[in-house]
Amino acid sequence: MSDPDLKITPLYEAHLAAGARMVPFAGYSMPVQYRDGVLKEHVWTRTHAGLFDVSHMGQARLRGENPFEAFQAVTPGDFVGLKPGKQRYSVLLNASGGIIDDLMAARPDADGLFIVVNGACKDNDFKVMAEQLAGRVEIERLENRALLALQGPEAARVLAGHVPQAASMVFMDSLSCEGLGTDLILSRSGYTGEDGYEISVPADQAARVWALLLEDERVRPIGLGARDSLRLEAGLPLYGHDVDESVSPIEADLAFAVSPKRRLAADFPGAARILAELADGPPRKRVALKVLEGAPAREGAEIADADGKVVGVITSGGFSPSLSIPIAMGFVPPGLAGVGTALKVIVRGKPQTAEVVAMPFVPHQYVRKL
Repeated sequence: MSDPDLKITPLYEAHLAAGARMVPFAGYSMPVQYRDGVLKEHVWTRTHAGLFDVSHMGQARLRGENPFEAFQAVTPGDFVGLKPGKQRYSVLLNASGGIIDDLMAARPDADGLFIVVNGACKDNDFKVMAEQLAGRVEIERLENRALLALQGPEAARVLAGHVPQAASMVFMDSLSCEGLGTDLILSRSGYTGEDGYEISVPADQAARVWALLLEDERVRPIGLGARDSLRLEAGLPLYGHDVDESVSPIEADLAFAVSPKRRLAADFPGAARILAELADGPPRKRVALKVLEGAPAREGAEIADADGKVVGVITSGGFSPSLSIPIAMGFVPPGLAGVGTALKVIVRGKPQTAEVVAMPFVPHQYVRKL
C-alpha cells in the first residue's frame, strides 16, 4: 500500500516527532520502533513502563434491552454473568466454530457492553455482529476515540498519579471515569504479559494525554516491533497468524474462553465441533517451542518430529530478548504437544532442534489481588 492509502491515528504527528519508523499495519501507518530500537523498547517495557498507540483497534458500544445476552449468540463466553466493572476475553465464532476474531468485552459503566476488537478485523467483525444480532442490539462504533496502552511494572504507579482510581483496579477490571483531564474508559489489561492498562480517550485529547504520560521519566513510547516480541514471550496469539477462521478455541489453547455454562447449554456457534474437541481432543494444538540451535524459526517454517517427518507449522516466531534464545509458537498433533517433547524446526531447509515448553515463555505479571 502507498502512504495515501493508509489511515493514520490521532497520534501520527507525535510519532513522527519522536523519531518513529512508520510501517503499514492493519491499514494504518503505525510506529514499528522509535530511536531506541526494538530490543531496548522491549526491555524498557519489562522493567519500567511502555506507552503504545493502539488506536487502530476497533472500539464500540453494544446497547439494547439485554446486550449481554445478545452477545452470547456470537461468542462462547458468559456475558450474562459478567459483573459491572469487569472485562472478559472472548472470541467471535463462525458457524463451524472457527475464530473470526478475538476481542475484549467489558461493563465499565451502565452504558451497555464496551468491546475492543482487532484493527485488521474490525470492519468484518462489526458487519458479522450487525447481521447476527439484528433487532437485538444497536452497535455504535466509537470512531471518535483513541486507545493507548500503558504497560510494565511501573505502569500502575504512573497512572495512579493521574487517575487515583486506577490503583485499586486489578486484572480485567474496567472503569469509566474522569482523569488525565478528560473522560476515560480504563481496563487493567494488555497484550504484553506485564501489568498495565488500556486507556480509551476522546480522539481530540489523545495527543495531549500521550504527551502528558511521556513527561514521566518512567515512561517511553514503544512501537509494534516490541509489542510483537512482548506478546510472543507472553504466549498470546496474534489474529491472522496463530488464529484464524479455520482454528477453533480448543485448537488455539483458548478453551478458557468457552464458559462452563455455555458448554452445558451448547448454544454458541460451532458448538458441536468445539464440544467434541473438548471431549475427544482437537486434531492439532497450539504449542510453545524453544529453538535450541540455529536461527529463529519464523512464521511458515515447518515443524518435524524426531524422525524428520513434517507434523506442523510455525505461526509466530522470533528472538526472545528476555530469554536470549529463539522462541516460537505453532501447531502440532496432540500426541506431540506435551512439555518436553523433542521436535525439529526447518529453517532455510535445515532441521534445527526444538523442544515443547510450557506457555507462557515469560511469566505473566498480572495483578489479580491487591
